[in-house]
Amino acid sequence: MIAASWLRSLRHGVDPDVGRPARPLSTDQIVTRRQGSPLAELMPVVREGLRAVLEDERHVLLVTDAQGWVLWQEGSRQLRRSAERLELAEGAYWGEESAGTNGIAAALATRRPERVHAEEHYVTALRTLDCAAAPLHDPRDGRLLGVVNVTSPASLAHPSTLALVTAITRVAEGELRARHWESVNRLRSIAAPVLARLDGAALAVDASGWPAAATGMVPPDRVPLPRSPQAGTVWLPSLGSCTMEPLPGGWLVRVGTQGPTAPSRVVLDVTGARSWTVTVGGAVGSWSHELSPRHTELLLVLALHPDGRSAAQLAQDLFGDPRRVVTVRAEMSRLRRTVGGVLAHRPYRFADNVSVEVLRPDHPADLLPASTAPAVLAARRDWVGA
Repeated sequence: MIAASWLRSLRHGVDPDVGRPARPLSTDQIVTRRQGSPLAELMPVVREGLRAVLEDERHVLLVTDAQGWVLWQEGSRQLRRSAERLELAEGAYWGEESAGTNGIAAALATRRPERVHAEEHYVTALRTLDCAAAPLHDPRDGRLLGVVNVTSPASLAHPSTLALVTAITRVAEGELRARHWESVNRLRSIAAPVLARLDGAALAVDASGWPAAATGMVPPDRVPLPRSPQAGTVWLPSLGSCTMEPLPGGWLVRVGTQGPTAPSRVVLDVTGARSWTVTVGGAVGSWSHELSPRHTELLLVLALHPDGRSAAQLAQDLFGDPRRVVTVRAEMSRLRRTVGGVLAHRPYRFADNVSVEVLRPDHPADLLPASTAPAVLAARRDWVGA
């Protein structure tokens, strides 16, 4: 991970002596981003969980958004002043293309907890520091919300800091999950009398597509909704043609209504370094879904092999081990619940009536930069040689 990050930092033109500082956010911009972020309501959880660490004058807490902008900086006053001289300040940008290899950038790239210690930093001025960072995801849709990072002098760093930061992000995600299910329960009580009066299959879902109640059917785990849902007839993955009607806190979805046909176009956007989407379009519009790293890899492999792949081939493509078919089948099952209408199986492939377009980044090395899947590594090499 460190070596690949250094290569990307070099290619981004980051100067090891001074970095490549981005213009910091203004105070108004920081406030605006805080107000629009679910992280704001989780900061009390993060502060309380890391209180013992922050009372130690050797540590600084940085919380960034999903792009890498620092929205909160906390810790001892003395160390905060020292940290600000290194751009460890509110409003600073800590993406890899600006600050090189660092804990925040590493966690953003891999979406996993990462520790970057001393000489592993790309920028010389940061090599006296230790960074322990963990990503924080929205449990409703898996979306990356930001990163929680604790920085300390490298000489005083403790190896357990990363485990603590990771545990706190899990607690914060659990808080979001609990609040989400409270809202789902409220929607269930609202929807129950409505569903009781309906004939046929119908369900109530929240704004993220999570079912609250259903009648005449077994609801899917989650319904991918259009990005900007509106009342009317729409085609939904795993449900087909449906009619959507607004409910307080969600939508009433009536299944099996006459309307649009199955989708005919898929656009897989892998241009980003940290977020990727699939957009499915048809006669009546389109909907988009943000993908996890693993599901992005799967769809990319299927796009590169239009004739399809067996479970063993996908296991080799993703893990370098054709025996891991159980893992592949489980992932494909989850993926088909999201985009099932455009996928076929035996072998796994995109459906015959679907056209597929892959939007790629400008440089081969930026194709899923944190992925180590053999198929992705091969795609980068083939792209260079094309």
